[in-house]
Amino acid sequence: MSEQAARNILSLYQRHASAFARLRSQTLFEKSWLEKFLHANCGEKHILDIGCGNGVPIAAWFIAQGFQVTGIDGAPAMLARARSRFPAQRWLEQDMRSLALGHTFSGLVAWDSFFHLTAQDQRKMFPVFAQHSHSGSALLFTSGPANGIAMGQFEGEPLYHASLAPDEYRALLHSNGFDVLDVVMEDPDCTGHTVWLAQKR
Repeated sequence: MSEQAARNILSLYQRHASAFARLRSQTLFEKSWLEKFLHANCGEKHILDIGCGNGVPIAAWFIAQGFQVTGIDGAPAMLARARSRFPAQRWLEQDMRSLALGHTFSGLVAWDSFFHLTAQDQRKMFPVFAQHSHSGSALLFTSGPANGIAMGQFEGEPLYHASLAPDEYRALLHSNGFDVLDVVMEDPDCTGHTVWLAQKR
């Protein structure tokens, strides 16, 4: 079941884009981490939002801070909402696993998106992060707290999540040119999210 659920992630969000827009928390519980991310940012103002969904609330917050956002997502119905609300930004239908935009960004965010990939695909993402970063670029992503698979539900369908062990994330970051600036496992001030903040050397 978990393998099928992993393959169905993009189609699940495509089918339930309206429900996601209705149910996604707008409280911006992520704000303290977004502020840390901006503080670590190398001073430029172009963010790559990987798995941007409908652009709310995270991309919306960056836009309000004066940042240009390039958002990528594999669900066209989610992107349509982002384009409608923020037409001045760049929204691209892309699978993060094959991302190759040919330029770098001052910051990369993969909030509640990267952790829907299988462990094998997560490992392959770190060179992708590196290819879209330059010295000083910040990287913010969420994961699980330990190696394994966690199955949830969304709109009555299985929702796949996976995580590597923290030591493996650290090793992958280091080998791809990133230094860990901060990490909190199951942050009680961020609804229990496990959050990583790193910076490209």
